[in-house]
Amino acid sequence: MIHILLAEDHTMVRAGLRALLERAQDIQVVGEASNGQEAIDLTVALKPDVLVLDIMMPRLNGIQAAEQIRNLKLPVKILFVSMYSDAGLVRQALQSGAKGYVLKTSAGEELLQAIRAVAQGETYLSGTISSMVMEDSMRPNIKQTQNPLDALSPREKEILQLITEEHTSGEVGKILSISEKTVEKHRANIMEKLQVRNLAGLVRLAIKHGLIDKNE
Repeated sequence: MIHILLAEDHTMVRAGLRALLERAQDIQVVGEASNGQEAIDLTVALKPDVLVLDIMMPRLNGIQAAEQIRNLKLPVKILFVSMYSDAGLVRQALQSGAKGYVLKTSAGEELLQAIRAVAQGETYLSGTISSMVMEDSMRPNIKQTQNPLDALSPREKEILQLITEEHTSGEVGKILSISEKTVEKHRANIMEKLQVRNLAGLVRLAIKHGLIDKNE
């Protein structure tokens, strides 16, 4: 039996994915998470075989969650399920330690195949994603666009996401159990590193580089 943790912030989408997974006799959903931090906490607590993870989620996005899980050296295999086929996001997802990437538009029987493959330690990519990765590998001399968010620490990325989700410094402090003054110091450092002067500039960068969902 393959034990699955399902991390998706949209309740109806999560329910649909769970219903699909529970029809398979060799797959059991052991828990659900609605944001990236919950995904980390439940991975630690439930020790699933595979974490099925959306990219765009509140609190911590999927890529941040995957990076933290990798740093914790948890044995779970990570499979991203996303509506985004953007090359930059796919690259970040795979660099975060994920073993697979499936598009929501094709999630059905393919998702079950991907889970089984990833659970066995194999890599599984949707056809479109696989072609994109192959094309990238064939062009090694093409310089990849640098992501300015790479200059931020994991804590700074976490704070940036919360700020761009319209949390005040006081609210961010309560969420992260740090002082409002510490949040303000991080915020100043973030703006200096990213060379932006206001919230609008932070939001534009966060959307452009896949930290938050432009449709939210």
